[in-house]
Amino acid sequence: HEQDLNLAPRYDFNSVEESLYKWWEDEGYFIPRGDGKPYTIPMPPPNVTGRLHLGHAMFVALQDILARFHRMRGRPTLWLPGTDHAGIATQLIVERAIEAQGESRLEMGRDAFLARVWAWKEENGGMITEQMRRLGASADWSRERFTLEPAMNDAVNEAFVRLYEKGLVYRGERMVNWSP
Repeated sequence: HEQDLNLAPRYDFNSVEESLYKWWEDEGYFIPRGDGKPYTIPMPPPNVTGRLHLGHAMFVALQDILARFHRMRGRPTLWLPGTDHAGIATQLIVERAIEAQGESRLEMGRDAFLARVWAWKEENGGMITEQMRRLGASADWSRERFTLEPAMNDAVNEAFVRLYEKGLVYRGERMVNWSP
């Protein structure tokens, strides 16, 4: 017998993908479960100031393939997401916004400036991870981290102290190239 399918002439991702992804997250499909040897991928943290570019899309696709492959094999799989504070770039963005309001970072003081940086991060910082979700990234977002969270900051400090104690990090006059 014949069926009338009434298919749309083109795929409308807006009507399908966002609700499907939300359902996957709500059901906990990206949380590690199962028996066997755990498989973990730490996400290289994209900058909180950024938007996705082709390089991000490539790493998201490759890591997502690996995470889904190991999940399908029954291994408890964790793709651990996070974002980097991008200190200099973030400072530059916030300083420009402050200057546009006729203020200066130095006049407002360190604590007030840091409060503005955190406010900017809360307002704008989730854009790149939202874009990764739109790509379908199957990371365990319940474990998402930000490099300036106190626990992450402590871990970075600990790592640098250990590297310093081993003579692998040292202080000296060196040229540093950076361009905003």
